Amino acid sequence: MPRGHPGVLFRNWAGTHGCCPELFFQPGSLQEIRQILALARQRGKRVKVVGGGHSPSDIACSDGFMIHMGKMNRVLQVDEEKLQVTVEGGILLSELHRELDKHGMALGNLGAVSEVTAAGVIGTGTHNTGIQHGILPTQVVALSLLLASGRVLRCSADDDTVSEAEGRALFGAARLHLGALGVVLSVTFQCVPKFRLREVAFPSTLTQVLDQLEEHLQNSQFFRFLWFPHTENVRIIYQDPTAQAPRSSSSWFWDYAVGYHLLQFLLWLSTFFPRLVVWINRIYFRLLFSSRTENVDQSHRIFNYECRFRQHVQDWAIPIGKTREALLELKAELDRNPGIGAHFPVEIRFCRRDEIPLSPCFRRDSCYINVLMYRPYGKEAPRGRYWGIYEGIMRRHGGRPHWAKAHSCTRKDFLEMFPEFPKFCALREKLDPAGIFLNSYLEKVFF
Repeated sequence: MPRGHPGVLFRNWAGTHGCCPELFFQPGSLQEIRQILALARQRGKRVKVVGGGHSPSDIACSDGFMIHMGKMNRVLQVDEEKLQVTVEGGILLSELHRELDKHGMALGNLGAVSEVTAAGVIGTGTHNTGIQHGILPTQVVALSLLLASGRVLRCSADDDTVSEAEGRALFGAARLHLGALGVVLSVTFQCVPKFRLREVAFPSTLTQVLDQLEEHLQNSQFFRFLWFPHTENVRIIYQDPTAQAPRSSSSWFWDYAVGYHLLQFLLWLSTFFPRLVVWINRIYFRLLFSSRTENVDQSHRIFNYECRFRQHVQDWAIPIGKTREALLELKAELDRNPGIGAHFPVEIRFCRRDEIPLSPCFRRDSCYINVLMYRPYGKEAPRGRYWGIYEGIMRRHGGRPHWAKAHSCTRKDFLEMFPEFPKFCALREKLDPAGIFLNSYLEKVFF
């Protein structure tokens, strides 16, 4: 029996949520996880599986048993012919990149951070940008789950172990599982040949980028833009495959001395004087984002970027046709309320529709509008009015929240937002009738 440690304090990376589970486990095998689940059933405890802890919500918190999957991090199989890799659920994507590099392979799309586990990154519906690319779970072709009963289920798009229909339903649900169906033991990703990306970033205005949105979506495979609240300023970012040699325009002075240390101090001052944020946003756009820059590197180094600030985040997906209307409405609200002090940037990304039941992109091409409030030196900045305005706009335009980030939605909301939500609930109840894998976050989702 693996040893469970009492008194371990878990906090997410952003420092926004934490918990002290009754027992904290770090199993190294399937048998050890089975023993932990058996002990949980015996004692009537709930179990929460955690990985990198990057979700800025309380989705990973539990006062029961907590299983950290850091020791379940092996690469199980590399199929260079099919360009597929099978890994244990606890492997960090940063570890996987190194292995894929050796085989001339890469993941076709990534989020901003790679210090996240394979199981976790799909479980919350992590995404990047690119209207021809789906959220990261769309790159999964198979996976295996350890159920609360101790049984292992393996599923894929063409799995007919139970029946063809049930196998496909399980696979669809398990690709974005919320940690509610079981312990993800392994994941098989569809990869692509290793490639470099050329990133070009240049300034624009919100009016211009919205007027030319279709053109931008066609001009770059991985297009996104950053809008600076309380201004018209926008930073457009194109990322596209290239054969060019690596090069970088980064500068320690501008990126860290000015872009991090000085900015953190100014944001700390703004917690006392929120109207300073308007001027901070304008000055920093002029200092750091008003000129053209270019970088070339391996794909995962360009997709990823360093999240220097602890932060609160909301990130909702709306139908892509609502992008202009929603952003202009948000801008108008902030212009009328400069005292809100909305931090830069608002990040706008785009994703292709899919058939994953709990995906924010379920059956519709989507625009993600990501808003944040930094926590300079760990100090909270006022965000209640901003959050309320933003979430109200997202709801009015048919938005669906990112599962790992802040939102105020309940089961009633999800029933309206996700057409397949009742089917997911039925499957969850079938696979985990005692609710072993629930926590307070999931109770708000399912009850």
